[in-house]
Amino acid sequence: MHQRRGLRRLVAATGFSMAGLSAAWSSEEAFRQEAVLAVFLLPGALVLGSNTVERLLLAGSVLLVLIVELLNTAVEYTVDRIGTDHHDLSGRAKDLGSAAVLLSLLLAGLTWSLIGWERLFGG
Repeated sequence: MHQRRGLRRLVAATGFSMAGLSAAWSSEEAFRQEAVLAVFLLPGALVLGSNTVERLLLAGSVLLVLIVELLNTAVEYTVDRIGTDHHDLSGRAKDLGSAAVLLSLLLAGLTWSLIGWERLFGG
């Protein structure tokens, strides 16, 4: 088996990543909603953050939600690929992925709330 190396590997990996983003966009409503929100929040992070660390926390929390959503979708697809019959472990895997998304959303909300509060009311 011939493995790609260097620039060819990077180009192939980028193509796979774009295919994954496209699949998430076309099949996952939650990802679409979060991605649309990110279009507004990422520039907002540059405005709301008063320094590099705050901007990174704001933007990073938004990107983390998208990352966790993609991983949750991957878990769901994998579980469904194995079988659609009800199984406690399959349900638990999906629930854990959903819980991870919830925690990432809470982190983003907390980050934006605390930094926004500081900007609006001076701490």
